[in-house]
Amino acid sequence: MSGWETGLDDEEAGAVMRTVARQLKVWRETSGLTQAELAAAMGYGEELVSAVERGRRIPRPEYLDAADRALRAGGKIAAMKRDVAEVRYPKKVRDLKRLEAEAVELGAYNNSVIHGLLQTEEYIRASVSTRRPLFREEEFEQHVAARLARQEILTQEAPLRLFTFVQCEATLRRPIGGRMVMRRQLERLLEVGQLRNVDVQVLPLDREDNAGLAGSFRLLRLRDGSTVGHNEVQLVSRVITDPREVQVLDIRYGTIRAQALTPQESLAFIERVLGET
Repeated sequence: MSGWETGLDDEEAGAVMRTVARQLKVWRETSGLTQAELAAAMGYGEELVSAVERGRRIPRPEYLDAADRALRAGGKIAAMKRDVAEVRYPKKVRDLKRLEAEAVELGAYNNSVIHGLLQTEEYIRASVSTRRPLFREEEFEQHVAARLARQEILTQEAPLRLFTFVQCEATLRRPIGGRMVMRRQLERLLEVGQLRNVDVQVLPLDREDNAGLAGSFRLLRLRDGSTVGHNEVQLVSRVITDPREVQVLDIRYGTIRAQALTPQESLAFIERVLGET
């Protein structure tokens, strides 16, 4: 088992990992063990122990558990798992996850793929695998894990957030991953659409008016009463805070929701598409 490489340009991840690395090294030296001896006691390679202590690799949770046992740290090393888990995700995903955590209401329109918070693991893997140039295996797993971790917010009770998703019909019919992957993805939409804090709507392709032709975006109403937008396109993930730009997105999203089918009609529509798949 290997850890994940730290991003050299990720200052936050670097700061956390330097702290973790120092703590691991102090615990090892205090125990009077060499890197080779600790590696043997943990069941890992000396090279990985060295890389972790130099802050070049992000240890997985099981690595920290093994180090805690080998160094008899009484849970102090294992307690770092939460901090390490956060920085293992790409920075833009961490930033988006924090933004979503601050939101009391999230609205999103998507016309290319199913929204990330609604995706099944199979759909995530299929969509991430289409990326060019290809991710390395560790990067691939990192992105899949990060997207799945974000989905916890849908069912968190404190606070219970409101979600509205508008999906262009094209996203329901684009067979990403193949027929069976799409069948399970459509079933997932029907399942999430039953949650009391979630509305899923469909904007049919036969609508003459479509205020979402400019592309996908999301709006987040934050706890402090402010609203921000988020837009992600090729190579760019941008948080929109300018009140004038946010107002434009707010108007567009309201119009898109009005043009779309109601939540009840949308679930029936998804069931019909599922039957055709």
